Formats: sequence, structure tokens, C-alpha cells
Amino acid sequence: MSAEHPTETRTLNCAEAINDALATAMAADPAVICYGLGVTDPKGVFGTTSGLEARFGAARVFDMPTSENAMTGVAIGAAMGGLKPVMTHQRLDFFLLALDQLVNGAAKARYMFNGRVGVPITIRLILGRGWGQGPTHSQNLQAWFAHVPGLKVVTPATPEDARGLLLASIFDPDPVVFLEHRWLHATRGVVPHGVVATPIGQARHVREGADVTIVAMSYLVAEAVHAADWLATRGVSVDILDLRTLRPLDWPAVFASARRTGRLLALDCGFATGSVAGEIIARVAMECWDALRAAPRRLAMPDVPEPTSPALTRGFYVRAGDIAAAVLEMLGHDATPARAALPEPQPHDVPGDWFKGPF
Repeated sequence: MSAEHPTETRTLNCAEAINDALATAMAADPAVICYGLGVTDPKGVFGTTSGLEARFGAARVFDMPTSENAMTGVAIGAAMGGLKPVMTHQRLDFFLLALDQLVNGAAKARYMFNGRVGVPITIRLILGRGWGQGPTHSQNLQAWFAHVPGLKVVTPATPEDARGLLLASIFDPDPVVFLEHRWLHATRGVVPHGVVATPIGQARHVREGADVTIVAMSYLVAEAVHAADWLATRGVSVDILDLRTLRPLDWPAVFASARRTGRLLALDCGFATGSVAGEIIARVAMECWDALRAAPRRLAMPDVPEPTSPALTRGFYVRAGDIAAAVLEMLGHDATPARAALPEPQPHDVPGDWFKGPF
């Protein structure tokens, strides 16, 4: 589909951009439906679904009982029957009850039916990290979904990509897991009008640099940029890639950047073991070994449940200071100035004052 007004833009925050993408898709195609827990609630899932029921009617926008497994099965059947369901879960953690439907139903359908049947569902999962929400409301499990053949996994980091990738997901013929980080919901950016989709599977080159490559995802793109801004004051040039999608992952872009700089730092907002960052390091080591000038590194969450207590959150999250320190160490420099210049915020489980997050 082409844009209605491809040259017109406006400034929206991420939540507004998601809401606009849903409204744009529903206006463009009557087969698009939107449902899930809290979709018609007055707060509209942090504002992302506000006003949709009034505009498109209760037959296309509706709440559901608290039965994640059942509502996912409904979406699979509806998609096989010709609809394009967009399911919304206010926390990724809640969706764990429906993994059988996703993995054994939606993801395998095209393969099992010899390519004749697709399941065009979009599953919005919100990462609820921070604010003391603890081990059962803050999990970043994107590596689980990226591990499953048949699923596409997207992780937008900007309002433009939140809108464009959601449109691409809705009109994709196969199931897409759309991961939204709450810390990004209130960030603002310029977005276009109309059905302007961001291609799934293409990384975004955020910044050009010569000394080290940082590959980031979701909110960690913001931390990477913050770190790179400080590193630039010390003469360090950083190349930043925003993956945007984890499956398919844009390997040519990752390899090209790693070969250009000879150094790789992979950032991941999930647990370190079995992480997407670990896969990136493995593939770069296999494909670009001759170009590497230093051992590749990753920064990810510790392999322990997320703390609730503020006393336990110190040093838990990957921050700009950690990123800048890792880069300096890779270059053989003293990392102490980075942590002093880029300290953790207080409390620790929120973005820093420099970042305008969803408060």
C-alpha cells in the first residue's frame, strides 16, 4: 500500500504513533480487528488504543476476558478465516500462558500446510520494565520468540518505526510479535501520514563511526546514543545500528559495520545467556573473524530474576555508563571516567533525567 500524503509529517510520541498506525490500518482494510485486555479501557493501554472503539465500532475493537490462551486461539482461527487480528497484551509476561498457541499453532501453520495457509496476526507485547514491578512483570524475553522459525519479531526504538513497523506487521502474511518498551512510549519524533510501512528485516544506521560498532535494540538504542555522545567528546567515534527487527535480523548490515570498525559491542535488554546479543557475537566471530581487532563483547541483563527492591537494582540495568566503559576498555583506555560522567539515575529502574520517558 502507498502513502496517502507521503510528504506530510507531524510530531507524535510513541504511544500516539502506535494509535495512529492502528487507526490507519483499520481505515485502510476492514479485515483488521483490534482486541485484548484493556483495549477499550478509558486509559486505552497507555493511550495506544484510545478512541478506536468509538471510530470503528465494537465489532472490530473490543475487550476480552482474562484468558490469554483462548484469545490467541481465536486470533489464529480468525486469521486463517481472512481477518487480520491485532492482539494486545499489557505485559509480555501475561502472554506466557499462550505460548503453545503461538509456537505450535501460528508459527508452524505455513510450513505444515505447504505454504497455502498463513496466519497474519500481530501480537503487541509491552515490556513493563522498571518502577519496582519485579520478576513477573518486567521480563524481556525477545530471544524466546526470535528462536522460533515462522515468527517475525520486531522491536521499534522510535515513534516513526513504532508506527511504520506496526503497519508492516499488520499487513504481513505471517505472525509477528511486536515488542514495545514502555520507556519509549512518551518519546517524541516525526512520523508520516498514510500507510507508510517500515520494512521488516532492515536495520537502521543511527550514526556513522570508525572506532567501534554498537548493535542495539529497543530502548537500549537511546542509551547507546547517550553513551556515544559522551564518547565523542573524548575523540571516540561510534557506529550505531538499531536492529529494529530481531527475526529476520539484518545480518549484512551487522557484518558490514563490524568489518568497517573491527570492534563489536552487542547490547541486549534480555538475560545474557541465550540472548540475541550472544547470537550476534557468534555470527560475527564466524563471518568476520579476519576483520576483528578486538574480542567482541556484549552487555545484557544478569541471569537472575528482575529485582523489586531499590536496594537490589543498583548496577542491574545496562546503562550509558556501562556502554561507554565497555567501549573504552575495548580500545585499551581507562574506563573510570565513563562511569563517573554517566552515573546511574536514582532510583535505578527508570530512565535518567536526560531521557524523556513515559511518566
